[in-house]
Amino acid sequence: MLQNIYDYLLLWSLFSIWLVMLINNVLVTGGFFCYMKHTGKNKPLIPEDDLPFVSVLIPAHNEAKVIGKTVEAILESDYAKEKYEIIVINDNSSDNSAEILERIKAEHPGRMLTIINTDSITGGKGKSNALNIGLAQSKGSLIAIYDADNTPEKSALRELVYSIMNDSKAGAVIGKFRCRNRNRNLLTRFINIEGIYFQWMAQAGRWQLMKLCTIPGTNFIIRRSILDELGGWDTKAITEDTEISFRIYRLGYHIRFCPYSASWEQEPETLTVWFKQRKRWVKGNYYVLIKNFKYLFDSHAGPIRFDLLYFLAVYVLFLSSSVISDTIFILGFGGFIQTTILGYSLLLWVMAYLLFILSVLIALSTEKGELRLSRVFTAMIMYFTYCKLWSIITVIGLASYSADFIFKRNITWYKTERF
Repeated sequence: MLQNIYDYLLLWSLFSIWLVMLINNVLVTGGFFCYMKHTGKNKPLIPEDDLPFVSVLIPAHNEAKVIGKTVEAILESDYAKEKYEIIVINDNSSDNSAEILERIKAEHPGRMLTIINTDSITGGKGKSNALNIGLAQSKGSLIAIYDADNTPEKSALRELVYSIMNDSKAGAVIGKFRCRNRNRNLLTRFINIEGIYFQWMAQAGRWQLMKLCTIPGTNFIIRRSILDELGGWDTKAITEDTEISFRIYRLGYHIRFCPYSASWEQEPETLTVWFKQRKRWVKGNYYVLIKNFKYLFDSHAGPIRFDLLYFLAVYVLFLSSSVISDTIFILGFGGFIQTTILGYSLLLWVMAYLLFILSVLIALSTEKGELRLSRVFTAMIMYFTYCKLWSIITVIGLASYSADFIFKRNITWYKTERF
């Protein structure tokens, strides 16, 4: 009887894992076609006199190590200088961020650079609250967001503006972000592949196949009228980007993907920092899933139903199946339990591994200099290590979110340590 139960559990987990992998591979394939579609394409331009005024918001908390480089990069944007302002929300920082920002402002007289310094009373309540503070003092009809560790390419802001101005149904437009410290160590090499595969290619595939994207935390632009209608960012959300994506879609807009806009960001260089960052992402995504779960059964909810199904597939179906299959696999090889399909499951596991490597290679082929032998070896190792760490941190994040909900803990600023 127990043997049959193990067999059924193993079959169910393998089916579920293959289902999620199939969805991801379809998205990556769609992303590749999106890449081919846009390569070398002439983009519609807007006369400089017709460019809208843009407010660039940069929320920052103890970001002295990176904030200077970020602000300087945005100041060097090729967007018309008189057509955009930069607002840095230096949110309850205890380092020398304020001094660095004031020095940069003094070095660029005449530029529209506003520095908002908050304290523990007015700020320190998370990224959403900081963005709302910046929004209240902004003047632009379009609002662009960059994290404090970003160095956008010179054309990044201009490309976002061109894209949203040429699509009246776009409530927001997202660009892509790349790992600027990708060669620091093995962890950053994993994150670099993850970014190309799950962010750049998956987002491109979602746009290509379903005209659907989810806002990342940086390098995106949104219409001010939408933010005013929504009342700004949800201060209870610690993944405010995903949360506001759902609300934009519920207003009837879509979120467009712009492959021409790129920003380079610093990724965690130690497992400790990575765990803290990804734990925050997991908790935030569970919050969004639970908050919007009712729309899964609403026929008028539009494309967010796919996102809800995808969240469920990844954070419930795939997670539980991965834990079950790995446990049975280990116990079976250790001789603690017996299953009649262990050999078949091994074959399916090998096939899944090869499919993962193939899809990663497709994704890497779209970025100059990424498709090389060292990256292939990194991807081969990644499947056994980094991907398994994801399961562990997701379980931990779920437990932490549940504890926060039960004990009604307040949301605080979840700061990723910089290097």
